Amino acid sequence: TVPGSDLQFYKLDYNGQTFLPLSDTTSLRLHTKLGYGNGYGETDGLPFYENYTAGGQATVRGFKDGTLGPRNTPSTGTYASQGQIYYSDRDTEALGGNILITGGMEYLFPMPFVKDQKSLRTSLFWDFGTVYADKCYLSTTQNCGNINIDQMASSVGVGVTWYSPLGPLSFDLAVPIKKPEDAETQVFQFSLGQTF
Repeated sequence: TVPGSDLQFYKLDYNGQTFLPLSDTTSLRLHTKLGYGNGYGETDGLPFYENYTAGGQATVRGFKDGTLGPRNTPSTGTYASQGQIYYSDRDTEALGGNILITGGMEYLFPMPFVKDQKSLRTSLFWDFGTVYADKCYLSTTQNCGNINIDQMASSVGVGVTWYSPLGPLSFDLAVPIKKPEDAETQVFQFSLGQTF
């Protein structure tokens, strides 16, 4: 709950990872992020700005940031005003939700043909996850009402992180292997200063 606010809500989050050594130079990383939030008292659900989002380098690579999960229902009608015909917006937008489930695994190995391995990390990865809403509002079209594993997104790819003097630079190339309807993909992703 935000101090000084009439809104009453809670969020429970879990962020875990483990590394399993496979050899002197390789390891397997298993990771997951789980979250649940809801309102209490007179607050019905999470405020929209507290919703969980999924997609992007921090959750499911290969998908644009925040594009997985419940989406609004576009209106499909047309209307006329002063002799002009207007068409309603037919695009859906990700709304986020109050349940987050993401995870994956990475095979970490030395980059071939590079002598100094201290500042580089290379990986092959598989990511999965999405966001759900346990309450369906009239404006939501998918991932609402219950958790359905069939609605999860997943991707595979390769990543390289260089620990530069400015901070870690991460480059990921990912291909979605399971793409939910209307999810936006992003094959190449780059970030500065964020890594596990």
